[in-house]
Amino acid sequence: MRLRFLAFLAVPIALAGGGWWYATQRPLPVPVAAVQTDVPVTVFGLGAVEARVLSRVGFEVPGTLVEVLADHGDRVPAGAPLARLASASQEARLARAEAAMLSADAALQRAEAQRERAEALLTQRQATARRRRELASRGVGSSESAELAETEATTAQADLAVNRADAAVARALQAEARANLQAERTTLDKHTLRAPFDALVIARSREAGAALNPGEAVFTLVAPDSLWALAYVDEGRAGDIALDQPATVTLRSRPGRPVAARVVRIGLEADRVTEERRVHVRCLACPEMPVIGEQAEVVIETGRLPRARLVPENAIHGFDGAAGTVWVIEDGRLARRRVRFAARLMDGSAAITDALPEDLPIATRTGPGFAVGRAARAVPAP
Repeated sequence: MRLRFLAFLAVPIALAGGGWWYATQRPLPVPVAAVQTDVPVTVFGLGAVEARVLSRVGFEVPGTLVEVLADHGDRVPAGAPLARLASASQEARLARAEAAMLSADAALQRAEAQRERAEALLTQRQATARRRRELASRGVGSSESAELAETEATTAQADLAVNRADAAVARALQAEARANLQAERTTLDKHTLRAPFDALVIARSREAGAALNPGEAVFTLVAPDSLWALAYVDEGRAGDIALDQPATVTLRSRPGRPVAARVVRIGLEADRVTEERRVHVRCLACPEMPVIGEQAEVVIETGRLPRARLVPENAIHGFDGAAGTVWVIEDGRLARRRVRFAARLMDGSAAITDALPEDLPIATRTGPGFAVGRAARAVPAP
């Protein structure tokens, strides 16, 4: 009876011992990182399509819009007319300025003719005064006649000075009339809105019949060759971004169809709230009809690693972005090693390129049962 009881008691003890051994002493299967070659180091940024050259253009003068010559989606060369204002009143002011110019020209011609007449008269009276003075000095003529001729010559000289001043005033009035005429012509030209550069019309804000104030936008224009994507990149991952690095841009309207691009500008001021940096990339083959403001996903390749082992960040203890502690298998048992990482990748893993021998397995997943000295065996990571 006693032996039967001991045998019955030994069964659960053996089962418990086996369970304890299985849970704590058996070699623990541990997924380990494989060595990979030519590993791209990428960072991700979310942003939107923008244009470096974007202008909201309108008229410099007020008026009523009578003609609209372009619409959204049109490509217009520099100087092409886009819209016109009613110009009848300005044309009348221009005609009045032209008439004033003709009047100023005629007044100047008259003043110049009077000046020439005064010069001729002065020359004649000076000659008469010299002859009469010579006759008076020889006793042939009277002194009174000579003095009268000299007085007339002096008067003619004063008249010439007056006529010269009148001619100068006429020239000034002509210059003023010319300036007024140019101003009226310029104002009339401002009644036609022209493209300031080779542009793509992306918005038309007003229609014919609208009364416009100076500076009120009628069209929104962009330079097609100035399109780029503005991406906001986490400061913690933006340190290795440099100009001319390759990138890809995926528009929200074109999922799964990334477009090749290059980094063309890196912002020098970070957002103090979101802790992000602004990075501009320019696509190498932009879509035919871009949508300004469309959401874009940007992936920038900051480098490539010839050989590396990738460890998920959730398998690294005390990870600070550059270093941390990982689990390794040494002589068939678990151990912990402090290592530095060469790069952080976009998929949430970190790359180890040195500090640990390649034949030393590194765990890519941790879990219950992990303890220093625990027996373990390496298995390929899924």
